[in-house]
Amino acid sequence: MPSGSDTATVLVIDDEEEVADVYALRLRNEYDTRVAYGGEDALETIDIDVDIVLLDRRMPDISGDEVLEQIREKGYDCRVIMLTAVDPGLDIVEMPFDDYLCKPVEKEDLVAAIEQQLQIQRYDEQLSEYFEVTSKLALLESELPPQEREQSDELERLNERAETLRENLDELLDEFDSLDEAFQSIGRHPGQ
Repeated sequence: MPSGSDTATVLVIDDEEEVADVYALRLRNEYDTRVAYGGEDALETIDIDVDIVLLDRRMPDISGDEVLEQIREKGYDCRVIMLTAVDPGLDIVEMPFDDYLCKPVEKEDLVAAIEQQLQIQRYDEQLSEYFEVTSKLALLESELPPQEREQSDELERLNERAETLRENLDELLDEFDSLDEAFQSIGRHPGQ
């Protein structure tokens, strides 16, 4: 996950080279963009540095559904946006993707969907760290003698980190209020 000045890495997966290249071209100024031309190429290209996957469903070698399944089975910590001409049906209910956009997708909608997924990913990471820090604090505060708690620099640093994380999470929750509105405004189906 990008932090600070790092740029998010987006992997565009589509068996139609021209389509993949167009989406990559639209995103190259905003993200570190990679392209895979089909399912096999995708599974060879993906690595732990990929933050977002834009995945076509209908590919001849390995379907996008299968690629998605393998990405999840291998434990890659990336967000997956299905970017496809396949209209969704009830078959998507059990699929572990994070968003679903029907082609063609305007650049603004694509960037908005990617930014939403990056924000959710950042929230997940900070929330996990917050629970880790606060559980350590609770354990140490209940187990350490009072004098040792008062003199512990480590405990003080943990308290400061918990407070910082709590403030960051409050800010992210405020951002999520506007995120819901933005989520609703993204054209997920052509013609919207």
